[in-house]
Amino acid sequence: MGEVTQPTYEVLALRFGTHADRPARDNFLTDEGQFTPGSDMPMDFYLWVIRNDRHLLLVDTGFPEEMALRRGRTLFRCPVEALADIGVTADEVSDVVITHMHYDHAGNLNRFPAARIHLQEEELRFCAGPAMRHHIVRKPFELTNVQTAVQGLFEQRLVLYRGEAEILPGVTVHPVPGHTPGTQVVRVRTARGWVVLASDATHLWANIRLRSPFPILDQLTPMMEGYDTIEALADGDDHIIPGHDPQVAQRFPRVKGAPDWVRLHEPALGGKAVAAAASGVVR
Repeated sequence: MGEVTQPTYEVLALRFGTHADRPARDNFLTDEGQFTPGSDMPMDFYLWVIRNDRHLLLVDTGFPEEMALRRGRTLFRCPVEALADIGVTADEVSDVVITHMHYDHAGNLNRFPAARIHLQEEELRFCAGPAMRHHIVRKPFELTNVQTAVQGLFEQRLVLYRGEAEILPGVTVHPVPGHTPGTQVVRVRTARGWVVLASDATHLWANIRLRSPFPILDQLTPMMEGYDTIEALADGDDHIIPGHDPQVAQRFPRVKGAPDWVRLHEPALGGKAVAAAASGVVR
């Protein structure tokens, strides 16, 4: 018998918003002199689509304009409506992986009322538990998102995991606590190897490279150990996709006709190609 071909997937990232006027020091727990005092380091917002000719997964859902205005974030466009750029409608999305329940990752969950929701059990326990009585802990969460997740539980649409799990052949989730107790990353087999959608297990490439976490975190030691986990799961540094790095939209080729989307399943660009991608030349 011949070898069984393992399925691979396209992985697309949508940059839909930004927090532009952000001091670099606000993105790192420690600052050991690696940044110019007073320098800015923007933080962008993404969601991801995993697909092949048989399956479609949405990873995170972004957040709506109302939340953007209330929280002082710039929304370039509605992320749910932006799915149409790549030929997808919200009604076609049967499965949504939520990496964690912060507002910028689960903010449009109610726009997918029929979809299965894939979440770590520990994350639901945390965001619907007694820790939310503390204002500073609940600040990145939105009550409506938590209510939507609980509604999914009652409707038997919420799939809860206790650790690593395979969602599809070649698509797995892995708990990487630290940012929140139930943060999970998504590992995807692509034509260029294993890509890890790290989400907020590393906001920026610099967080994992410098081993200096983003300062919103639940536990420091698991966060640090999570960096090792991510590196072991990915097939290289450029196979690790951080959750908020503006460079993601510059390092990978854009989708033809959909310049807000980039193709993570293709090799990262280099040199002049990066500048061309940033200007929208690369297709």
